[in-house]
Amino acid sequence: MLRILTILLAFSVCTAGSVTAQDTQNLGPVTNLPIPRFVSMKASEANIRRGPGLTHRIDWVFQHRNMPLRITAEFSNWRRVEDIDGVGGWVHYSLLSGSRTVIVKPDLLSMRANASEGARENARIEGGAIARLMECAPDWCRISADGYRGWVPKDTIWGVAQDEIRE
Repeated sequence: MLRILTILLAFSVCTAGSVTAQDTQNLGPVTNLPIPRFVSMKASEANIRRGPGLTHRIDWVFQHRNMPLRITAEFSNWRRVEDIDGVGGWVHYSLLSGSRTVIVKPDLLSMRANASEGARENARIEGGAIARLMECAPDWCRISADGYRGWVPKDTIWGVAQDEIRE
């Protein structure tokens, strides 16, 4: 039985990625890039398979371009990925992008003018929205969505490692 997974998200944008010092300890055997690491979906639809190859059964179809995913393994041209809910499987690498996006976890999250809880609010962003990841400090990340930019606490978004710093 094929299950179709459609995630409706309010915003959709992308940007380039980065690597944390801790991630460099576990490198993928194919790409020599950190495992785990975050990427985004390049395609608007991707078959998620039980194993790394076209002969393996399709368990899911992810249907949202720019959705952030975590790569947890590599084999040849295949990457094992998971979404915010831990759902996943194997996908061909050509359907993925190194551009970085995040999903907003709480509803109506305040985007701040700087990395401080007392900073002026630039906008509010809906829970489930996809935003472009711009930079991250130890506890805050700067994101961009629907023409607005601002800082949000790192623990309120999914698609970035808690120890990740981006400039």
